[in-house]
Amino acid sequence: MKLAEKAARIHTKLDEIYGKVPIPLHHRDPYTLLIAVLLSAQCTDKKVNEITPTLFARASTADAMTRLSAEEIREIIKPCGLSPQKSKAIAGLSRILCDEYAGEVPADFELLEALPGVGHKTASVVMAQAFGIPAFPVDTHIHRLAARWGLSKGTTVERTERDLKRLFPRESWNDLHLKIIYFGREYCPAKNHDLSACPICSFAASKTRIRQEARKTATTRRKA
Repeated sequence: MKLAEKAARIHTKLDEIYGKVPIPLHHRDPYTLLIAVLLSAQCTDKKVNEITPTLFARASTADAMTRLSAEEIREIIKPCGLSPQKSKAIAGLSRILCDEYAGEVPADFELLEALPGVGHKTASVVMAQAFGIPAFPVDTHIHRLAARWGLSKGTTVERTERDLKRLFPRESWNDLHLKIIYFGREYCPAKNHDLSACPICSFAASKTRIRQEARKTATTRRKA
């Protein structure tokens, strides 16, 4: 199967499984989405969604957030992990938004990535989901599935992002990246997965990879 044909078939299957998928991080506007995505680094969306109602009850705008100290923010977001770095980033970017952008989140990749704690993936999520600008944020699920499905040989998320953007229509990126994330969570786990029975791996993964994963799963079960 040619790569473009495989990508199209994967796209069709994901559309069959999922309709319109919701953004997994709860938010109200571009600012609260930006903060939620920042908090999600090395933390589950579920945990972030448990913490942000408390944080946003105290401060749901950049202006309100500047009225909290970094230490106050840290106490609220501790369960999300990396709280010293994240609290400083939230305080810092909120001040910059107030000083330079009238408290609004700029709809610009370069400006977003210049904010404290905001990397390319975070900026991509905000651009895609808050402003509707095509982007293809690559998280750990997308990175591993792109490799498992033979869509990318990238050893970095940056390379994987470039490969996927070449394979899928630009107008599909914003929904498609969410569908791949949901599929990775619900159908295609990293370990102990029967690729031959998977709705996508069964045709997208190479026969060699399917055999390798089957051996790993069998070995794990014998040791259990």
